[in-house]
Amino acid sequence: MQTLKAPVARPVARAPAVRAAPRVQRPAVVLVKAELKVGDKMEAYPDYYRVLKSSQGGTVSLSSFKGKQPVVLFFYPKAATPGCTKEACRFRDEYSRFTQSGAAVFGISSDSPEENAAFAKSNNLPYPLLTDANSILRKCFGIKGDLMGLLPGRQTYVIDTQGRCVLSFNDQFNVEKHVDEALKVLATASVTA
Repeated sequence: MQTLKAPVARPVARAPAVRAAPRVQRPAVVLVKAELKVGDKMEAYPDYYRVLKSSQGGTVSLSSFKGKQPVVLFFYPKAATPGCTKEACRFRDEYSRFTQSGAAVFGISSDSPEENAAFAKSNNLPYPLLTDANSILRKCFGIKGDLMGLLPGRQTYVIDTQGRCVLSFNDQFNVEKHVDEALKVLATASVTA
């Protein structure tokens, strides 16, 4: 009698185990249209619709002001630094003129809400300071750094009631001129109409 041998199963060659790549926290996608210029409509800048944390608690969506009132946005490099303090205090000192023109005023930096709250409190700032985490809005608007990129840019915008940029002003060192330029533009009837 002949014994039948069962075929020997040979191990199948396996591909080396593939490890899943570790999950990497990616920053939010920033769509940089181009530098925000006078005449541009804010709809073209999708990050304008972001919700930003406020130094006064809660959040603010800048786009919610469209159709209601003009908005003054001043981007400053760092809370509690000499130039930024001077600029913020000048906006504070002229705040009644901004409100008389019907405008909402916001300071914006990448400082945390807590840093902005302390800065606002120590300088009695009547308007909210907004946190632009990871400088997303700054990048979306194409704000360039100053001093060969060592400092975040200091930029002021006025957005009219129709959601159109009517002022784009940049000057790192003449910080008080940001207030003057914004008030000059707000004095025209077309901004608030």
